[in-house]
Amino acid sequence: MKLQQATRCALFAVFELAREPGRQVAAAEIADAYGLSVNHLAKVLRELSRAKVIKSVRGAGGGYTLAANPKRLTLYDIISRFEDIHPEETDETGGGATEGARALQRVLSEIDAITQSTLKSISVATFLKLGR
Repeated sequence: MKLQQATRCALFAVFELAREPGRQVAAAEIADAYGLSVNHLAKVLRELSRAKVIKSVRGAGGGYTLAANPKRLTLYDIISRFEDIHPEETDETGGGATEGARALQRVLSEIDAITQSTLKSISVATFLKLGR
């Protein structure tokens, strides 16, 4: 699965904030740690803030903190905000498509469903444990 830059920025930001949940982290610090554009990261952080995944604190000494519970927040919760990873409905009638095309569509739909289930099963806390 190839992820868009915005999705990778979101994952990196959430992972960084989840490492020390009470600590406020500046966008520039996250961008420096992962080699990201601060401007692009800022757009992603606004989206995560709207989704109540993170909280922003303005002013001197401000930054971002994780608002969501890392044990309940899944990779799917983050990735699905930036990627279209919902399995497509399979048209069983085929609409004139060949049997091979219908079979391929069923297989691809199953792969999408497995990917979705896998991403829903991995919490941010579990992912961080795997990285240690």
